[in-house]
Amino acid sequence: MKITTIILAAGKGTRMRSELPKILHKVANRPLLQHVYDMSKQLNNNEITIVYGHGADLVRSTLKDLSANWVEQKQQLGTGHAVQQCKDQISDDDTVLILYGDVPLLKLGTVSQLIANVTPKSLALLTVKLDNPTGYGRIVRDTSGKILKIVEEKDASPDEKLINEGNTGIMAVQGGLLKKWLAQLGNNNAQGEYYLTDIIEMAVADNVEVITSQPDTVDEVLGVNNRVQLSHLERVYQNEQAQWLMEQGVTLMDPARFDIRGSIEKLGIDIIIDVNVIIEGKNSIGNNVKIGANTLIYNSIIGDNVEILANSVIENAVIGTGSKVGPFARLRPGTVLEDNVHIGNFVEIKNSSVAVSSKINHLSYIGDATVGSGVNIGAGTITCNYDGANKFRTVIEDGAFIGSDTQLVAPVTIGKNATIGAGSTITKDSPENQLTLSRVKQTSIHGWKRPTK
Repeated sequence: MKITTIILAAGKGTRMRSELPKILHKVANRPLLQHVYDMSKQLNNNEITIVYGHGADLVRSTLKDLSANWVEQKQQLGTGHAVQQCKDQISDDDTVLILYGDVPLLKLGTVSQLIANVTPKSLALLTVKLDNPTGYGRIVRDTSGKILKIVEEKDASPDEKLINEGNTGIMAVQGGLLKKWLAQLGNNNAQGEYYLTDIIEMAVADNVEVITSQPDTVDEVLGVNNRVQLSHLERVYQNEQAQWLMEQGVTLMDPARFDIRGSIEKLGIDIIIDVNVIIEGKNSIGNNVKIGANTLIYNSIIGDNVEILANSVIENAVIGTGSKVGPFARLRPGTVLEDNVHIGNFVEIKNSSVAVSSKINHLSYIGDATVGSGVNIGAGTITCNYDGANKFRTVIEDGAFIGSDTQLVAPVTIGKNATIGAGSTITKDSPENQLTLSRVKQTSIHGWKRPTK
């Protein structure tokens, strides 16, 4: 069975009060439409068509990597009109699935059940029971429970508005039937639009059974029309991620104060995550890892037995087994720490490798450097890697000891087991096993008096 998924994503989203098209607003740092697309991609033998309209150029450029047929709805004349634009993508024998680009939390299981209800003589419709169905089309049934039609709220009678079963708009139907009914749509309604929901009444007239199913939760089918709804779905999503992590054995000190805006490709055991931690991009976290409060981890690999102390930023970095980072440390892109490395408070590292058992514990900047094993870098050390036009590399070989408040002016190499005296500015290579320092002679002025007011 071939599936043709049509994602309707042409609307402006006026109530968002934003220049950004609604479907590009984000949940968990991914556009709403991206969520819907990613779920759809999990369906087998599925071809996706996206109907776009408002902010067309920005939508296409932002989501250019999506493998889909893009169909522009230049005039937004309703959901039925939007699907009509896709008639060339629909084959008679296809199962056509209709989704919406602003409904980001829809689950694969819900969609799979919906599709399973499609036959040449049945249409599958996703409905939802609501305490307050305001804004939803109502499902009108006969006394035996069979669906008769869907009535939009603006066209509903007072009695119909009392119905609490709402239409999600999500449906699946055989392509040949859909094309037949699309050709019959009219716009004689309160909004002057072509409603896709009108095909339900046509199905009933053609003796095509309308089979309904429901999602596990209402949140799964909620769309986004304003910032309040966007914020609500963000929290729902984050709660789902937190629940999943805890089910995998992760300790979250407060699940309500944790955000994952990407993925954890590899997840170890006995992980403890403190409050206000944010994980973005693609990451790997090993066994027995502790992550302190207010830490950001982005596109990084964290080895076993690592401790990241509070208020640290880890971005596109690799941290080896047994290492300790922070507090207030920043590992920038290109940082690779091997095993048992210590990076302390207010240390920033960029595009550098630090070998086994080296320590950089206080107030230092290490950029474009290769640091060997067993190296100790004292407080306030800086690799001066940039001359305003070009960047140069610093090499610190195994066993070197760099005294506090040292400037290493690249390109420069510090030899094995070399010692650099505190307060030095090193501009030339320093030999192995020797002390190198650069200081002016200390002078005390006899009889000098401090100025007074």
